Amino acid sequence: MSAVESVTFKNKTLDVAADVYFPDGFDSSRTYPAIVSAHPIGSCKEQTSGNVYGKALAEQGYVVLAFDATHQGASGGEPRYIEDPGLRVEDFRCAADYLVTLDYVDEDRIGVLGICGGGGYAATATMTDRRFKALGTVAAVNYGRMMREGDLSPDSAIKTLDAVAQQRTAEARGAEARVDDVLPSSPEKAEELGIKALDVVEATKYYRTPRGQQPHGVNRSLFSHAGPAIGYDAFHLAEHLLTQPLQIIVGGVPGEFGSYRDGFDLFNRARSTQKDIVVVPGQSHYDMYWKPEATQQALDTLIPFYNKNL
Repeated sequence: MSAVESVTFKNKTLDVAADVYFPDGFDSSRTYPAIVSAHPIGSCKEQTSGNVYGKALAEQGYVVLAFDATHQGASGGEPRYIEDPGLRVEDFRCAADYLVTLDYVDEDRIGVLGICGGGGYAATATMTDRRFKALGTVAAVNYGRMMREGDLSPDSAIKTLDAVAQQRTAEARGAEARVDDVLPSSPEKAEELGIKALDVVEATKYYRTPRGQQPHGVNRSLFSHAGPAIGYDAFHLAEHLLTQPLQIIVGGVPGEFGSYRDGFDLFNRARSTQKDIVVVPGQSHYDMYWKPEATQQALDTLIPFYNKNL
């Protein structure tokens, strides 16, 4: 089993908490390729980005850095539960800053992996930091697109931005912060509420049960700071700036969060001459987080991809 070390690195003045997964037989006098692994929206490093994909990639000879986003998990930053794309993408750059200070990391062989919203952020980070030599995504979601769609009405984004503005003004004047629990408290509660949406039901089964539950994977959101996400496009300028090798993996069962179509959108938009998309048949967005038959198929694609390009 690969060894794991908890570390911190800086994003400006904030401490970023991370776990480093080491290859079997790790020797600090050697150099290794490295992969930055990014968690989904509302998740944490102890969930799929670390304990599933990070662990498995380390077993294949990679140093893997799985980190908590700033303002989330065990990382620093107040107020809590901010989901700001600018901050999220800078976390990746700072992760690269940390890796290049380690003598045992080959700075010319650093890749990145992102799951769900972490995949969208990983795409932006790869476009704007050339130290990332290869990009892999699993069930990547363009979080800005998802936020803009909201209730699917033509003015959904405008209505949300109006509400955000009102809440931010209220908080500036001393009102209590609005922190939303974006999932039901349990699968039973979801059933009681009559929720039928596949992704919401399966997210609840993952985050609110022992299947994936972790203390920092809370899926909470500070509503007054949602504005930047609504104006964000994770794939903006991919036609011009995303040239690195790209491997996209999506579950074959589409859900409401849109990772299936976002995967094809990124594939079509990316300038990369070496790019590929794999659809894992019969598996949903959340199956790709934990279900062995789904994650193994993803890893069976990712491992040779990184072996070739790092």
